[in-house]
Amino acid sequence: MSRVAVLTDSNSGITQAAGKELGVGILPMPFFIDGEEYFEEITLSQKEFYERLKANHDVKTSQPAPGDVMGMWDKYLEEYDEVVYIPMSSGLSSSCETAIMLSTDYDGKVQVVNNQRISVTQRQSVLDALKLRDAGKNAAEIKEILEKVKLESSIYITVDTLKYLKKGGRITPAAAAIGTVLNLKPVLQIQGEKLDAYAKVRGWKQAKKTMLDAIEKDMLHRFGKQPVHLEAAYTCSEEEAQKWKEEIEDRFPEYEVDMDPLSLSVACHIGPGAMAVACSKVLTV
Repeated sequence: MSRVAVLTDSNSGITQAAGKELGVGILPMPFFIDGEEYFEEITLSQKEFYERLKANHDVKTSQPAPGDVMGMWDKYLEEYDEVVYIPMSSGLSSSCETAIMLSTDYDGKVQVVNNQRISVTQRQSVLDALKLRDAGKNAAEIKEILEKVKLESSIYITVDTLKYLKKGGRITPAAAAIGTVLNLKPVLQIQGEKLDAYAKVRGWKQAKKTMLDAIEKDMLHRFGKQPVHLEAAYTCSEEEAQKWKEEIEDRFPEYEVDMDPLSLSVACHIGPGAMAVACSKVLTV
């Protein structure tokens, strides 16, 4: 049986420490702050990232250098026969397409999964890959299965401020000004590919209800009452995040909710203070 390594990037929300525990390689995502390059969890902590973001520093996302990606694959191929690499959604970054191109030099030993996920749903794909590997699947089979179910996940996000959506050009300055005055909270969605608008509501209470209603609708209709993993994510404080998790558990008492900070690549565009709820269909092996 082929020995398969499972690798991902830090957009999955899996920390370096958690990666070691799981036996998963984590490629740190690069960021440029005021023109200087930093790497998530290596030279840039979550705390430092948000401090720079709030202080209006010029924070930009970037894709990993090809040499860093290939260097990681080469390292694991010294010990394993094959690699499954699960990067962030190709709809949110060109890093996935770059990785696919780079993998053509590896004669099938590196399989790049383009399964349109990020943050907690990307993390679930990594866990699914481990489960498939342990069930005896090879790298190509794991890639095929994960891509087949790539759209069977949802993320809904509510932001605390419109500042970062305006800064990134996702809403106009006029819409941001009106929204701030009226206390409008946009609910955004990631349904496989890009970060899109879902609804506009007044205040946090209504925003959270809208997200929970949307997830329940997906559970009942999109996934046809099939088992799902229920997840929470955030860029707010740990205390606020815990309260949000409790609200989700109150709404769906039959589920255990996994919670992680939102990917910093998403946080760049939505800012601090955001909350999200997500689900992904349980993969049967």
